[in-house]
Amino acid sequence: MKKLFLTIAVFSCVFFFAQKSQNYVEISYNSICCGTPSSTPVMNYINSFQGKKNTLEIYRQSRLGREGEYKLFIGIDALSKSKKAKFIKGLEAAINSQNKSRNESSDGIVNFDSQKIVSKEKLSTLNNLTIYKKENLK
Repeated sequence: MKKLFLTIAVFSCVFFFAQKSQNYVEISYNSICCGTPSSTPVMNYINSFQGKKNTLEIYRQSRLGREGEYKLFIGIDALSKSKKAKFIKGLEAAINSQNKSRNESSDGIVNFDSQKIVSKEKLSTLNNLTIYKKENLK
């Protein structure tokens, strides 16, 4: 009886910790008339923030519009609370800088809401979702 209880307890703990929810921030790249803005400023910031560790998981949802609109989802669970706050603050700064330097009559805009968190379950229901490869980060 003790072995059965111990076995159930071990498997319960494994399932409990394995089903930890993952959270992602969402960045939308939208077009006005002439295509979407580049993801290079955001990717440069992510590369400089991560260094050589590559701890952030990034997904891309493509084919959202006629002019190539897309979204990036960046997993933030691997970051501590303080690093998460620092990462989001720097991400907002990179996006704001990119939006300020655009040509407002023709260049698209990058949207980011730091309060909007997308769960792993929601991510699994999205169409056209792919892993943003390491080669794309360079």
